[in-house]
Amino acid sequence: MKVWIDGKIVDGPEARVPVTDHGFLYGDGVFEGIRAARRRVYRLDDHLARLGASARAIGLTLPDGLREIVLETLRAFARDDAYVRLIVSRGEGALGIDPTTCPRPRTVCIVDEIRIYPAEKLALGIDLATSSWRRPSADVLDPGVKSMNYLNNALAKLEARRRGVDEALLLNQAGLVAEASVANVFAVTGGALLTPLPSDGALPGLTRAGVLAVAEELGIAASERSLGRVDLLRADELFLTGSGAGIVPVRSLDGEPIGAGRPGPVTARVREAFPDYAFRVGSPF
Repeated sequence: MKVWIDGKIVDGPEARVPVTDHGFLYGDGVFEGIRAARRRVYRLDDHLARLGASARAIGLTLPDGLREIVLETLRAFARDDAYVRLIVSRGEGALGIDPTTCPRPRTVCIVDEIRIYPAEKLALGIDLATSSWRRPSADVLDPGVKSMNYLNNALAKLEARRRGVDEALLLNQAGLVAEASVANVFAVTGGALLTPLPSDGALPGLTRAGVLAVAEELGIAASERSLGRVDLLRADELFLTGSGAGIVPVRSLDGEPIGAGRPGPVTARVREAFPDYAFRVGSPF
């Protein structure tokens, strides 16, 4: 692991953040999870644009030079494939929630390997369960803001693991599908791809956007629409997408098999085509 922090790159164990940083104290900050493969960073400028939008939403001014920080840390990690976590916290401040006590933000860029699911799960499909935790509505905490406070997601994941499954499905306050704990959801019905609307609580993920682009290239019909839990149970195939996880087939939901209970042909086509697409839209490092 390599970490860019306070102007220098250090090994992971050497990275330190003061306990008075408001990111640590209150989850006050924003982040992006970014995938690098074949010595290219997937849609780096889009990630930075989304980070900027998240920062503006919480009144945080981003420092300059974030693009080069990401590339520099990747070069120091010195591997072709990696996962990047770019974080900008509110910075150090007083022991109170007031953000105006923080004179400057703090940037941390972590580069390491990541494996969300073991290889056998990626081959056979994961098991999903509907969480009792609901996605907050946009007037409570807009899911389009990738803030450092992921407690809702973490509690859903914890519930899923305690129930003996791999991942949680989060519904919104109206009972519609939002996303998984840290991934977008795609259903395949009649050969077409369906994915929940951002207005239903889905983060407009960049891997999600890439899958929609790949589907168009492959001639697979794809659309965004509201989905209920029953729509997923009726689907022929189901898969998740995310920067950390990649494209992950789902074999069951709440103990019920999805389709044939194994990864399907549309999922396989998208997974096979996605790496070349990601390479074409990636920034070299």
